[in-house]
Amino acid sequence: MIEVGSGMEEKDPAMETTSAEGAEPTEVKEREVDLNALYPGKGYDLNRLFPDEGTKKLLHDLKRNKRDIERFIRNLEEEED
Repeated sequence: MIEVGSGMEEKDPAMETTSAEGAEPTEVKEREVDLNALYPGKGYDLNRLFPDEGTKKLLHDLKRNKRDIERFIRNLEEEED
């Protein structure tokens, strides 16, 4: 007879992976988005106006997507010539 807690239980490998990943949440740290550098020339502090990291990331992605779309349109125009 095996007693509960005797150390003879099988361990679920999926549970070990999950607990190991959750042990160090600070390991994966994204760099902070500086909105003032991303949108220069504004008369106010954008980082102070939008302190939420999610909003900063959204604005950063918006700027990147706009640049990618403009590049795509330029390439289309060059192909037409």
